[in-house]
Parts: sequence; C-alpha cells; structure tokens
Amino acid sequence: MIRSRTFALSLMLASALAGSAFAATQRFVVMANGEKVGHLTAEVEPRAVTVDYAVNNNGRGPKAKEQIELDAQGLPVRWAIDGSSLFGSPVQERFTWTPGRAEWVSQADKGKVKSTTPTLYIANDASPWMLGVYVKALLKAPNHTLPVLPSGTMRLEEVRKLTLGEGASAVPLTIYELSGIDLEPTYVLVDGQGELFGTLGGGLIREGFEGHLKDLQEVSQEIAIQRAMEAQKKLAHRFKTPVRIRNVRVFDPSTMKLGELSSVVVFGDKITGVMPERPGVPAPKGEVVIDGQGGTLVPGLHDMHSHTTLSSNLFYLAAGVTSTRDQGNHNEELLGWVEGMDNGLLAGPRIVRNGFLEGRSDYSARHGFIPATLDEGLDNVRWYADHGYWQIKIYNSMNPDWVAPLAAEAHRLGMGVTGHVPAFSSPDRVIRDGYDDIAHVNQLMLGWILDPREDTRTPLRLTGMARGKDLDLTSPRVQATIDLMKAKGTKLDTTAMILERLMLSRSGQVQAGDAYYIDHVPIAYQRYRKRSFVTVNSPQEDADYQAGFKKVLEVLKLLDDNNIQLLPGTDDGTGFSVHRELEVYVAAGITPAKTLRLATLDPEVYFGRDHQLGSIERGKLADFILVAGDPTKDISKIREVRMTMKGGVAYYPAEIYQHLNIKPFAAPPPVTPAT
Repeated sequence: MIRSRTFALSLMLASALAGSAFAATQRFVVMANGEKVGHLTAEVEPRAVTVDYAVNNNGRGPKAKEQIELDAQGLPVRWAIDGSSLFGSPVQERFTWTPGRAEWVSQADKGKVKSTTPTLYIANDASPWMLGVYVKALLKAPNHTLPVLPSGTMRLEEVRKLTLGEGASAVPLTIYELSGIDLEPTYVLVDGQGELFGTLGGGLIREGFEGHLKDLQEVSQEIAIQRAMEAQKKLAHRFKTPVRIRNVRVFDPSTMKLGELSSVVVFGDKITGVMPERPGVPAPKGEVVIDGQGGTLVPGLHDMHSHTTLSSNLFYLAAGVTSTRDQGNHNEELLGWVEGMDNGLLAGPRIVRNGFLEGRSDYSARHGFIPATLDEGLDNVRWYADHGYWQIKIYNSMNPDWVAPLAAEAHRLGMGVTGHVPAFSSPDRVIRDGYDDIAHVNQLMLGWILDPREDTRTPLRLTGMARGKDLDLTSPRVQATIDLMKAKGTKLDTTAMILERLMLSRSGQVQAGDAYYIDHVPIAYQRYRKRSFVTVNSPQEDADYQAGFKKVLEVLKLLDDNNIQLLPGTDDGTGFSVHRELEVYVAAGITPAKTLRLATLDPEVYFGRDHQLGSIERGKLADFILVAGDPTKDISKIREVRMTMKGGVAYYPAEIYQHLNIKPFAAPPPVTPAT
C-alpha cells in the first residue's frame, strides 16, 4: 500500500488521538496441531478495519469478511460480518450505534436499546481479531470491566508477561484473560504496542512467529493447569471419616430397578456398605452424614465420545459424569492431564484414552497422528499401545486399505479399534476389517444413504443425513449391516444429540436439548446455541432434516431391539449434552431404566472394569451421583444432580456452576460433619 508522507503522518496523528496504534496490515495464521489451517488478515485504518478470516480444518471451518468502523475510543459503531459459520451456514451480522440507540441482528437474535454513548457489542460470529479490540476497551474501563451488548459483563485480568525470541527480534507480550460472557475464558496475547498478537494455546498467531507456537502452548498449559489445580482445591470435598449417605433409593443397573430407601456408606475411595435405611436411628459417631432427602443414587454417568479439555472436566463432574472415553486429543497434553487427575491435583472424570489416527488429505483433522505411510501408521499404533491407550480411533481421511492392518496390529497389542468410516469405504467393510465399535450414528447410516463414491470428508457427512428421510430400515442393505454387527459384536458410539443439534439448529431458535439450561449460562453461549449449523433454503429442506433426524431415532430403537450395544456419547464437553443424549434415547423408545443402564454399567462392562465400577455395591469404587427425583420414570430428572462422588471425593454441582458463572440447577444436600 503506497501513501504520501503527509497522508501517512496525518493517519499516525489521527491514530494517536484515537488511542490506537496504526498498522496498515496485520497478518495472522490459524494453527492446529502444528499445521496451518487458516488465515486472518486485517487492513487497519485509524477508524476503520477490514478483516478477511477463513479456516479449513477437518473439512469445515468459519469464513468471514468484516467491515468495522470505530469511534474515537476504539469501540465499534458500525460492524458488518458476512460469510459462513462452522458447517457453512450463512452469516450476515450487523451492528450499528447512532447517538441514542444501538441496534444489531445476528444468526442468534436481533435487538435495539437506548444508548447515549457507544457500548461494546460482542458479535455472535466475530473473527478473533476483535479480541484485541475488546482488550483495548477493557484496559480503559474502571476495574477492567464493562457491560456489553446484547447483555452481560466482560472482565479483563492480566495473567502474566513474557518475551518471545531473543535480542533484536524479541517481542514482549502480555497475556490477558477475557471472561464473564462465555462458558470459559479466552486468553489473548497483546504486544508492547497494545496490538493483538494471537490467542494463547496456538489457535491464532501473528504471521512469521509460527516457530514459537510450541513455547506458547507450554505457557498455555502452565496457566490452564494452575487454574485447574486452584479449582480442585476449591471444589473437591474429601473426608477422613466414613461418609453415610442416608435417605436415598439406589438404582441397580443390573435389574434396571430402583431399590427401597437405603443408606450407602463410603470410606476412602470405596463403597463399604449398602443397607436398608433405619428411620430415626442416628448414624454411628465419627461419620459424616449426607441427607439424600429421598433422592436417587445412580452410578456415575459416562460420555463415550469426549475430547477432553481441562475446562470440560468440571462440566462433566457437575453433570454427574464420572467416566469418559477420549476419542482423540493432543497426545502429550492428555497424558499429563490424566496423571494430574490420578494423583488428585486436578478435578475430572476417569478417562479412557483412545489414540487418534488420521489420513493425509486436504480435509485432515489435525490432532493425534497423521501417518504418511502404512508403516508409519503401524508405528503410531505401537506408540499408543506403549503409552497405555485402550483403543485406536481411525478417522475420515484414512486410506481404506490401511484399516485392516492397523486394526490387526492394535488387536495384536491388546487394544480395540473404533472410528469414523473412512471416505469411500463402508460400515460393513470396517466391521470386517476389525472395528469393535463405530463412532457416530451418522457414520453408520451414511453407508446406507450415500453413494459409495460420495466424499464424506466434507460437510456431506452432516448434510447428507437429510436424505435419511427416505431410508427403508427393512431393506437388505440395512439388515445385512445389522446382521454383521450382531455376528461380530460391533457396538455403536451414538452421539445422537450432536446430530440433533447440527441437523435441527435454526437461527434464533432454542433447541429442545438446550432449553433446560439456556437461561442459566452466560450470554455468549446462549447466543451460540441459537445459531444454525446447516443451510436451510426452503421449507422442504427444513422438513427433510426434521424427517432425517426422526429416522435417526428409529435406527437407535432398531439397534437396541437387536441387542446391539449403544454407547452414549456426545462429541461435546459441556456435560449438559450427556443429559440430552439420554433424553434422545428415551425419545427413540428406549425405556428410561434401560437408558440409565446403557449410561452406567454397560460402558464399564465394555471397558472390562465392571468388577470395580458401574454399580453401587460394597467393595466397588465410590463413583455415583445423587439426583433429585426418580430418573427411571422421568429421564430428565438426571439433569438435577445435587452431588457427584468420584472415588469418594464429593463435588457439589451448585458450587462448580457458581465457579463457572452459571446459575445452579439443584441445591447441594445437607451435610452433617462427623461428631
């Protein structure tokens, strides 16, 4: 960009008066697992910015063009965002402020308020470049706190300073925590001139500094682990004496029945007694007493399709989830988190680790390993075995011809095999090649719906599900797969709720699965849950998606009727989604009691740990939850978790939710200390 010296000087002066450093062009790259997956370019004028942002990771990603006009204080007064969201749904967001009024319209909502001075608007589909704008605004605000539109309060806290590089190339940075409006904080890197440098953890970084990504990831982990350790100290309740949980009815997943009023005793990490309640008889001296007040004690829930983060661990415990199966992650980080949870420094569920294996293509997902050759893939399988992983997970871009040898090596080493159905393969083929379970109900159904030549590495693996409306479940193609699953003992990791969310999301609407909690969570997450993920161009397309999801429910019931084990999973990390997955099972026609068994004991049978976990019996590990009401009659009662106990350590969801800026759903039970 060529400018006259006089014009350049005037721009610099105007920028200084506006309190913002001027830079003609700011370039960033978006990174995932050490690879570039996107870009962000900002053309910055003193009072106007144009942003070009695009991500392509795992065959999907947001894309946006932004036009932003700033006032003298650096706040947006006009803001236009055009593009598409994660799975390609159109985005056309607008915000304007004129003296006396602010107006906006987004995928999630629209509104207008009286506003005599500009108020910071938090866009629904903003690019990460706006994080720098938020930081600048909050640094000027009293106590680094500002009310924001549409509602809520954003806070800024300086976390630490650091320097990247050495000598003349060194860049001093400050790490800030942005919090208050979403489920978890965002960590933003700002340089010495107050300009955006990137986000901590590797998502966004200034172009040319990609070589420092590993250093920043290490800092990110240090901060995240420190925060998680502080949370564990604050939220975990440990007991030196026996704990007697009185006035509860225990759900037995073996019989799928609720017992009479009982007491359950825990000492250390084990259940030491389950006996009938004796009303009016005081507890033995020296015991902590927790009054269940007639509630239900249920073995800990499972999410059989998670991708662990340190923040998701708290959400899981609050939701009553005591065990998860991690279906792909950053390998080294996951090992460290598991160690921290095993030694009690970090809060979180028990994690069964699966090792991610992806093929190389333009659509590759970037975590775990992406082998370039079959021999390299076999070495990756051995790495996972040596590090104690339970299964390998094979993904979309894997060469179908490699599946059988990779599965054979995993089985030889004592591991199982799960995954997506690779593009241009089929469910029947991967089952024959050695899959022990298939990940996602759509991955199973697409084999019945699509032409084998269609590419499921793209969003077609979601959008193609609309064709499911015409699927004949009595057809030879469907029956052949079901017969094969029965013969091989193949299971299905369902993640039905994520299909519901992706297929049935509509702009500005709250889905049934989100209605229970939506008013309890911060505003940014409320708006996120009101966006559309698929493009719906006509009433017929809407009807096709609705009918396609009804077919998903029919498939769940068909599989259950054929005694094919369903593994409740979510591919989400909020905990709320586990509850919805169980509600979807019941909507499909599976009884609440059977659904609870599928979420508690049956996963432990699959893991081979049912001698220790999965039911509430003397001698087993104390992993269970206290819920208000009877979830065997109304599965939605599983949402009202009053206490989660994992290995004898109690967590009260009300305390966790308050820590996470979420309004609690159920009060903790009364606790009487030992006398």
